[in-house]
Amino acid sequence: MLPSNKRTKTGVLRRPGASRGAASAALVGLLLASTACGSDQAVPDSAAPEAPEGLECFSGSLSGAGSSAQENAMTTWIAGYQSACDDARVYYNSIGSGGGRSQFIDDAVTFAGTDAAMDPEENADARERCGGSDVVNLPAYVVPIAVVFNLEGVDSLNLRPETLAKIFNQEITHWNDPEIAADNPDADLPDTAITPVNRSDDSGTTENFTNYLNAAAPDAWPHEPSGQWPITARESAQGNSGIADTVERARGSIGYVEMSHVHGMSTVDIGVGGEFVEISPEAAAQVVADSPQREDNPSEYDLALDLNYGTTEAGSYPLVLVSYEVVCLDYPDDAAAERVKSFLRYVVSPEGQSAASEETGSAPVNDDLREKLLESIAAVS
Repeated sequence: MLPSNKRTKTGVLRRPGASRGAASAALVGLLLASTACGSDQAVPDSAAPEAPEGLECFSGSLSGAGSSAQENAMTTWIAGYQSACDDARVYYNSIGSGGGRSQFIDDAVTFAGTDAAMDPEENADARERCGGSDVVNLPAYVVPIAVVFNLEGVDSLNLRPETLAKIFNQEITHWNDPEIAADNPDADLPDTAITPVNRSDDSGTTENFTNYLNAAAPDAWPHEPSGQWPITARESAQGNSGIADTVERARGSIGYVEMSHVHGMSTVDIGVGGEFVEISPEAAAQVVADSPQREDNPSEYDLALDLNYGTTEAGSYPLVLVSYEVVCLDYPDDAAAERVKSFLRYVVSPEGQSAASEETGSAPVNDDLREKLLESIAAVS
């Protein structure tokens, strides 16, 4: 513990000294980013970023679980928070969004990370563990989903939504299919079998990917959006890192991963209107900025968004996910409420957002969204 810290009545420590670092420029609307944490062990403090002025630290431990898309960003946030707050330990297990929501509902963790906001049915299931209150979905991390592939001699591809849907629906089965060749006249496409790789676990990345296919290519993708892959898989893997590893190893494969898991792999430019758009946080930010809040949010403090996956706006990249931190509006335990509030204030701070941006290539939340997030965090009790 820092010698100058003062303990409040709630057990939260106020850290007065840290200087405020310059925040990265905010993009339109929200934040965009990536992840890496993968275990339920506390993350070490090595190379930790600066902490915000007046950061309130807790003493004890806080546990969360869920989204593997948040993995790398969560590692950065935990390292930064623990470096500033010597007596705090934050644990995050990147078991996938569905597992995180289940553990939160079962009262196994204090907060969940999820790439699909808790729906009204899950909210009802969580009320008992939340002392009768609703849950709050806080969009702390927004990132484009990359379509990655492994094809010898081909570094980039253009794929329209309909073509992409047919590939993952196993209707287009070879890389030299006329539909792929028509939009890639300069590519030397081999007569190689396509191996689509999907998530084996209940995944928010999958839910966002299937939401996109359903909205952008409804005739070619006859399946409802879901966190579970809807057809028998040719190849599957757990977590974003699992898909990335599988595609890197398997010639002729194609998969979908959150942007920070690309690690130099070849990516697809997706068709939007009459053009093909390269993946970037800036292009994904256009979609997020134009997306309203969900109409069925249970309270004014729930900031879940209704993403426009089917947009044809020039320059936008609609294959995007928003990753949320899910917390109770009221916790039965005062200490749990104060711990989660303290950590999330760091997560959405300019310093926390800038640190994640530098590590993952994301864009920090802008001031308007940060104000809403802080209002929601302050309402947690």
